[in-house]
Amino acid sequence: MGPDNRPLDLEWLEDFVALADSGNFSRAAEARAIAQPAFSRHIRALEEWVGADLVDRGAHPATLTPAGRRLLPLVEDVLARLVAARIKARMAHDQSVASLRIAVTHALSLSFLPGWLARLEASLQLGAVEMMSEGTAACEELMLQRKVQFLLCHAHPALPGRLEEAAYPVVRLADDALVPVCAPTPSGIPRHDLRRDEPIPLLAYGEASGLGRILRAGLGAAARDPRLHPVFTAPHALLLEALALEGRGVAWLPRSLAAPALAHGRLVEAGDASWQVATEIRLYRQHVDMAPAAESLWQLARLGDTPA
Repeated sequence: MGPDNRPLDLEWLEDFVALADSGNFSRAAEARAIAQPAFSRHIRALEEWVGADLVDRGAHPATLTPAGRRLLPLVEDVLARLVAARIKARMAHDQSVASLRIAVTHALSLSFLPGWLARLEASLQLGAVEMMSEGTAACEELMLQRKVQFLLCHAHPALPGRLEEAAYPVVRLADDALVPVCAPTPSGIPRHDLRRDEPIPLLAYGEASGLGRILRAGLGAAARDPRLHPVFTAPHALLLEALALEGRGVAWLPRSLAAPALAHGRLVEAGDASWQVATEIRLYRQHVDMAPAAESLWQLARLGDTPA
């Protein structure tokens, strides 16, 4: 089968662009997350398809031949057009179904989201809503892969995330705070109190937790208080709340999540305002145009017209 009718693999084009960017087969293969022998075979297969050498392998770093230099911008244009075509196809699909796809961090999926959606429905016909509840990093990845239209999460002004770095549109929906809480004694006082000079069993967030990163950034040096000794580490506030209710220690929970337990006296605050970390509840959206229902939701949120 000659180059005129041999099938072309899209991965060969992506590999070729990666090699042109790096000038090194090993680094390009690593960037593409494939083994170097397979990567080299892809480049050779593309050259066979074109019918000309594209890379001068004798040069260090590897450089493109005249044929490779001529092909590169054309390949980049083809790949860009394919990405644009995929986005437009997804937009057409979005507009054909009246559904909203929202990624929500675990804590907000149970505390803030239900009431917020109910208030939106007083002004909008939302249609079907698909919610994906994940940790912060996984929610950001869903947005970056365009698998959802919105992300609802906690954030801190001093701790920009991946979506800030990519300049995703964002609006602040509400204020919240991470508050140290614990179970009360029978007399109603905190079992563990940051205002007393005593060891504090800490129900801690894992290193990858979004709320954990916000807490560490907000507390600063206080997060390393020698009185705090972790007795349990978990990635989600929901699990830490359950452990705090059992009297296992102190957990910093979003006030929006802990409010019912605080109101009923099942949890009490374990420190004064100096131990609280102010946070924001934010809504991020995709850069591209979305389905009418999604655009209407965004406009209502952006203008701050969500009914109270």
